[in-house]
Amino acid sequence: MRFVVLAILLGFPAIDLWVTLRFAAWTGVPAWVWLAISVASGLLLLRSERNAFRSRTVAALHGEQPLLRGIIDSGRKVLAGFLLLMPGVASDLIALALLLLPINLGRRFEPQPAGAGRARAARTDAIDGTFRRID
Repeated sequence: MRFVVLAILLGFPAIDLWVTLRFAAWTGVPAWVWLAISVASGLLLLRSERNAFRSRTVAALHGEQPLLRGIIDSGRKVLAGFLLLMPGVASDLIALALLLLPINLGRRFEPQPAGAGRARAARTDAIDGTFRRID
C-alpha cells in the first residue's frame, strides 16, 4: 500500500508535466507561459486567502459568521492554490474545478429576526436605568 501511494505521489507530477508539454505543443503556446501563469495565479490566490482567512476568523470570533464555514472555504481555496503551484495543466484543471464547486455557499437571503447570527446581541453589559443631570 505504501508503494502505491508513493507511486501516485511521484507519478502524478510527472504525468501532469507531460500533459502540459503535450498541451503546449498542441496550442502553440510555450510551456513556460502555462507554468508561469499557473504559479502566479496560485501565489495570488494564496496571498488573498491569507488576508481573507484572518478577517473571517476575526468575524467568527465576534460571532458574526460561523467558524466552520470559514475554515472549509479557506481550506478549499488553499488546496486549490497549492494545486495551481504544482507544474501542470491537469492540476490546474483540478484546482479550477475545486474553486468552482458550489461548496459552502450558505443559505439564500431570507429575512431573519434582529440579532440573528450575532452571539453578542444576547449578552449586554449595560445597566438599564434613567439619567437625570443635577447641576
